[in-house]
Amino acid sequence: MPVVLDPDAAAVYKAFQEAGRPPYETVGHVTARELYLAGRVVSNPEPPELDSATALSIPTPDGAIPARIYTPKLLRKTNGLAPCLVFFHGGGWVIGDLDSHDVVCRKLAHEGELIVISVDYRLAPEHKFPAAADDAIAATKWIAANAKTLGIDAAHLIVGGDSAGGNLAAVVALAARDGDGPKLAGQVLIYPATDFAMTHPSHREPETSILLTHSVIKWFCNHYLNGTADIDNWKASPARSKTLAGLPPAYVMTAGADPLRDEGDEYAARLKQAGVGVAYRHFPGQFHGFFTMGKLLPQANVALSEIAGWLKALK
Repeated sequence: MPVVLDPDAAAVYKAFQEAGRPPYETVGHVTARELYLAGRVVSNPEPPELDSATALSIPTPDGAIPARIYTPKLLRKTNGLAPCLVFFHGGGWVIGDLDSHDVVCRKLAHEGELIVISVDYRLAPEHKFPAAADDAIAATKWIAANAKTLGIDAAHLIVGGDSAGGNLAAVVALAARDGDGPKLAGQVLIYPATDFAMTHPSHREPETSILLTHSVIKWFCNHYLNGTADIDNWKASPARSKTLAGLPPAYVMTAGADPLRDEGDEYAARLKQAGVGVAYRHFPGQFHGFFTMGKLLPQANVALSEIAGWLKALK
């Protein structure tokens, strides 16, 4: 599928190329994490002023999970309790943390007028599959169980994330539907990874190998999965779930120049076919990762505002 980047996206891509940053797969996962976080400083928009952003520690049998809870100045409440978005950051299950997605979580809290809790799940290769998925499920269950103490309306609990975080949000939604978690009000899947088989056309097209290249995706997958047997596990590949019926309403976003484009598109279509309410948004001229680059890409701010609006409209 021919892809033409928007002028702003093309300029950002050119700047990244000229900066000469080494590919993540050539420097090792520790340095890759440092490079990823440094790139955020350049691309993050100015954060809005919030009422608070505080550290949170979520206890689990596998150890405490660090998290951060964001409370905006203007907060929607019902009987003194507010809706909450549990957010899982992107980064291929290998890179990314609370700080890499701090600004986007602040903006989602501010524009969505809800509490956001960002979860710092365990990363690979130190912690391979299913560690990240298990952490995401455990964190969501703990937040639901402690909702009132946190000022959260348990009936309006939403999960979301970008890329690998979108994968984890989809996994949590499936687990919750099947009894391993609370009833969820919605799921926000931002260019989600849904199928580790990586057989969709967008995984082979040269024009989708931008920033998130085909080779770095394989590097991420090799770090996260234990082997090919994990591919068919729904906790790794939510698209491999036998049915998507009974899941909460979803906002699904995809980008044109993105290896994960077809995965997100197909997952949204399957959700619709299963009777799930879906708001599907495609940004044809953007590349994978654009959502967090609001300082450089106006379309990132458009996307975030649309998600905030969708969150406000959830019943």
